[in-house]
Amino acid sequence: MKLHHSIKTLSALIIGLGSVGAAHAAGFQLLEQNGSGLGAAYAGSAALGEDASTVYYNPAAMTLLPGMNVSAGAVAIKPNFEFSDGGSTGPTTAGGKPLGPLGGFATGTGGDGGNAGKWGVVPNAYFTWELTPQWWVGLGVGAPFGLMTDYEKGWAGRYHSEKFSIESININPSIAFKATDTLSFGLGLNWMQLDADYRKAQYTPVVIPGIGLLDRGDMQARVEAKGDAWGWNAGILWQATPTTRFGLSYRSKVKIDADGTTTLSNRTLTNPKAIGVLTQQGVIGSHNAETSVELPDTAIFSVVHNLNDRWTLLGDVSWTGWSSIPELKIESAGLPDSTLDLRFEDSWRVALGAHYRYSDSWTFKGGVAWDQSPVQSDTYRPSSLPDNDRYWVSLGAKYNFSKATSVDIGYAHLFVKSTSVNNTSSTDAGTLKGDYKSSADLIGVQFSHRF
Repeated sequence: MKLHHSIKTLSALIIGLGSVGAAHAAGFQLLEQNGSGLGAAYAGSAALGEDASTVYYNPAAMTLLPGMNVSAGAVAIKPNFEFSDGGSTGPTTAGGKPLGPLGGFATGTGGDGGNAGKWGVVPNAYFTWELTPQWWVGLGVGAPFGLMTDYEKGWAGRYHSEKFSIESININPSIAFKATDTLSFGLGLNWMQLDADYRKAQYTPVVIPGIGLLDRGDMQARVEAKGDAWGWNAGILWQATPTTRFGLSYRSKVKIDADGTTTLSNRTLTNPKAIGVLTQQGVIGSHNAETSVELPDTAIFSVVHNLNDRWTLLGDVSWTGWSSIPELKIESAGLPDSTLDLRFEDSWRVALGAHYRYSDSWTFKGGVAWDQSPVQSDTYRPSSLPDNDRYWVSLGAKYNFSKATSVDIGYAHLFVKSTSVNNTSSTDAGTLKGDYKSSADLIGVQFSHRF
């Protein structure tokens, strides 16, 4: 019996590791770990120390926060991924010959899939405590990685991905030491958990030697997986002059070993004998699945300069080591192993921003940023991550109810470079060829209080 049922079970799953929903910093990184930095495009993030969320961006900046501080908020994100088909083809034979025009060999007639971007929310909560004039401790909870795409069922790229949802949580206890009046150090420990649900169609002809083709159509492949791991982060804060401050922070790689279940079920096969053969052979049903992925390390260099009593200027240069994910090898019990060739490249981000202190109660914010994507080739751009370089334009405001209590609101629009895809990485998924029109809108709020 010959069964065309090689399943790329966790490929798109791991590509989008992170929190529910979300368009984000380039790749699948979620820079939106507070709402207070959104208004300035997160410029100055490792040197600002504006509220307790500095636990994430640079734990050394906790030394700027006297007493006890709490901060909590969320960023709502609406990405837009609109695909226009440019000649996609379906699965091919081992020799590369198309099995038929897309939609002609299985359910559906193709289509562009609608807007695959859905609303997502990235929540956060932080706490810092000044133990002595030299020592601080803190705790942060957030979600550093994430993506969600949801296409219409039966679209042109259904064998690559149809729906893909991720939830994550990162718990980050930290400590900071003020060595001198101008120099501070910080260190943190991170525990991260990922929980994913990924679905796609799988083209499945059932051929028995001596009998021939019994049936051909789609099966539904669904992966549910979870994994967790430990990492660390560290930072330095230097008050170079009374008006100028520098921050440098680093977050380590985190290697996630994800375990879960791949479930294959019938979708359009109609021949009872064919369905019986797949069931007897153990294809239809649940399979244990596992993979490993090394999430990238990041480094941020920031500067904050108080120009005068009204204006504060902010700058950021950050680097992400995406080359830690050159490929993904998937192992599924009872199914052939599969490897997804990604060839991610390291990327950079540059941000500039400003705060304008209008009064004791109001501060207004603005910023711009350029964000480089780790996906540099149309050939390796997956439908679950139709990513490209983007530009940020941000506005925000902070209102102080008192010296101890404040609330921030922010908005950003992301302009994404025109994106082409010509993904031929899998014969049993076919070629996805076309163009994406992408953008994102982000709205954030942050509440902070000092005891």
